[in-house]
Amino acid sequence: MQEQILILDFGSQFTQLIARRLRELNVYCEIHPYNKVPKITPDIKGVILSGSPHSVREENPIKPDLSNIKGKLPLLGVCFGAQYLAHFYGGEVGKSNSREYGRANLDFVDNSSPLFKGISKNTQVWMSHADTILKTPDNYQIIASTKDVKVAGYSIKGESTFAIQFHPEVYHTTEGHQLLKNFVYDICACKGDWTSESFIETTVADLKKKIGNDKVVLGLSGGVDSSVAAVLLHKAIGKNLYCIFVDNGLLRKNEFESVLESYKHMGLNVKGVDAKQQFYKELAGISDPEKKEKSNRKSFY
Repeated sequence: MQEQILILDFGSQFTQLIARRLRELNVYCEIHPYNKVPKITPDIKGVILSGSPHSVREENPIKPDLSNIKGKLPLLGVCFGAQYLAHFYGGEVGKSNSREYGRANLDFVDNSSPLFKGISKNTQVWMSHADTILKTPDNYQIIASTKDVKVAGYSIKGESTFAIQFHPEVYHTTEGHQLLKNFVYDICACKGDWTSESFIETTVADLKKKIGNDKVVLGLSGGVDSSVAAVLLHKAIGKNLYCIFVDNGLLRKNEFESVLESYKHMGLNVKGVDAKQQFYKELAGISDPEKKEKSNRKSFY
């Protein structure tokens, strides 16, 4: 059975990028929604909690079931994931005095931590959050800080649980590759022997087995990821795949028409939906970028 890293997605725009970085390290990974945690099997060597546009301070915060993960498997919380592991296990998260967004430098790095092995002091990282960790539980140890963010990284004593309030998956975090390598190789003990050579064959076979004669509706973005998913599904189930491409009014000029035209040549059954006015109505009067993103998601789902 192929070893893998499980990524629990909380809606971050960077989740797919985390997966890409792990695959570049020749480690197979799967992304699952935070509220649909799969059965934890021996092939899962570790878990990553993604970032999120949500806040742990919301009236009805999202809460994943980590009962079979935390303290039992290596775990890495990224941004929202780090705040979640602090806030709901005895710490405190509050609104930052100023939105922590952009480049920052780690002025404290604990190189004795396996997560930060080989990471340089003053290395550049990328922050993107409005909340910040104000207090950690007693058994949490701070392993990284910036000038403005005291708890930029921490670990939990007695567990292989680590968390960071920056994004290692983006190129602006200059040593993010090394940090992720430390997590999957040294902490999770992955062999790094996965390759993409047999990916299509094994994925198509797995899809055929799981889907059978059922029909599938797939939302397309026009990007690489959803297009690859569509092609793989098409190879597996053919005419039982129904694709939808939505014009939300925020596409580039003529992009809706050109994307639909390109899908025709791929042999896909794609229906284009013009929903511009619906999205414009929801976005009316909103100027804050984060609120726009949440409104956009609400309109989709």
